[in-house]
Amino acid sequence: MTTFKLVLEYDGTHYAGWQRQLNVPTIQATVEEALAAIAQTRVTVVGAGRTDAGVHALGQVASFRSDRGLSQREWLRALNAHLPRDISALSVETVPDGFHARFSAGGKLYEYHLMNRSERTPLLRERAWMVYKPLDFAAMKEAAAYLTGAHDFSSFETAPTDNDNPQCWLQQAELRRQGDLIIFAFYADRFLKQMVRSMVGTLVEVGQGKRTAPDMRTVLAARVRAAAGRTAPAHGLYLVRVDYAEAAIPYPT
Repeated sequence: MTTFKLVLEYDGTHYAGWQRQLNVPTIQATVEEALAAIAQTRVTVVGAGRTDAGVHALGQVASFRSDRGLSQREWLRALNAHLPRDISALSVETVPDGFHARFSAGGKLYEYHLMNRSERTPLLRERAWMVYKPLDFAAMKEAAAYLTGAHDFSSFETAPTDNDNPQCWLQQAELRRQGDLIIFAFYADRFLKQMVRSMVGTLVEVGQGKRTAPDMRTVLAARVRAAAGRTAPAHGLYLVRVDYAEAAIPYPT
């Protein structure tokens, strides 16, 4: 059996997230069905991150195993021929058998897109969160800096979850503007459930004057979800990139 690393781009609008579920379309199930049609047998796909319903990806990584004798290029072409138009395979490559898309990951980059203007934007209605009243960009940028570092991020974790380790090392928490579009960028070794969306929702409250930038220290210290702000809508979130460490973890059988 050969282990493959697969990089995917997708529009999550019409999917109930990454993880396979009964009676609803998901990214994982759709990719597995495409691979099964090619391999002529069931194929299990492991994703680097379980993106929520409506979340998009520019560089989701997945791994799978198969003994079908196709080249990397043949896998890529066949997979894109079977996938729907809102999911694309960007690359397929062979990797060592110890590679695991989720457990071998060393860091992830997420972006959140927010449109801040008084008029709605039809073209981005499912790609960005619309906030109509002006936001204090400088205050949000200052507040984001308080989030960087190694912290217990329990205040930004949405329940229920089976995670028992709330510690994350957030190496990047930056904001930039492109006209009316505000882009939040977060890079960390790992993320808790809906952590990015919760951080964005809280930073927006800073931008609205409901909190001050230094309040982020109090929110982190509280370690309870009620201390932070709202969870931003899913449709503004993008998994941009997944990075990998050299250490390999055995692929589960």
